[in-house]
Amino acid sequence: MSEVPRLVCASANPHKVAEIAAILAGVVDLLPRPDGVPEVVEDAGTLEGNARLKAAAICAASGLPAVSDDTGLFVDALNGDPGVDTAYYAGPNATYAENRSKLLHAMVGADTRSARFRTVVMVVWPDGRELSVEGVCEGSIATEERGDRGFGYDPLFIASHDADGTPNERTFSQMSDHEKNAISHRGRAFQSLVAALRAG
Repeated sequence: MSEVPRLVCASANPHKVAEIAAILAGVVDLLPRPDGVPEVVEDAGTLEGNARLKAAAICAASGLPAVSDDTGLFVDALNGDPGVDTAYYAGPNATYAENRSKLLHAMVGADTRSARFRTVVMVVWPDGRELSVEGVCEGSIATEERGDRGFGYDPLFIASHDADGTPNERTFSQMSDHEKNAISHRGRAFQSLVAALRAG
C-alpha cells in the first residue's frame, strides 16, 4: 500500500464529504466522486450492503479504489427505527428538517430516549478486495432541536460521553467539528479505517 493511499469518495453529500475529508486529512488522498455517475440505489437492506453497493459502483466508474459509508440511527423506543432508512425516514426526497420532525413526533411519550448511531465504512479496490470497518456512538434523542451546526439529525442526537469520557449533555450541533469527529460514529469508523490502512 502506498504511503498515502488515494481513495475516491463515493458520497455526493457535501456535508459528509467535508466531514470525511477532515478525518482523513494527511492519511488519505481523498478524490471527489466522478461527475456523471448516477446515484446508486441503496436497496441492500443493511448498512454493510449499501456501503458496498456505493463503493463498488464508484470503483467501477473511476477505476480507482473507492470508499463509501452508510449510517443508521437506531432508536430503542422505535424498535430500532429509522435504522437503514435513516436518510429517507420521512420519504425518498425528505429534507433533514422533515426527518427530524418525524422523529420528534414519533418519540412523543416515549419511555426511553436511548439511541445509537452506527456507521459502516467500506473500501473496494479494482481487484475485488474489500475492507470494512464500523463505528458506533451511544446516546439519546433530545426533546427538541438544539444547536445550529452540523447536518442531518445532529440537532437531536446527544452523545453519551465526551472524548475524555465525561458525561455529555450537548447535541452534535452544539459541538465544534473537532469535538464531534472525536466521538461520532462516522469519526470512529473512519479512525478505524485509518488504523487499518496504516496496518495494511
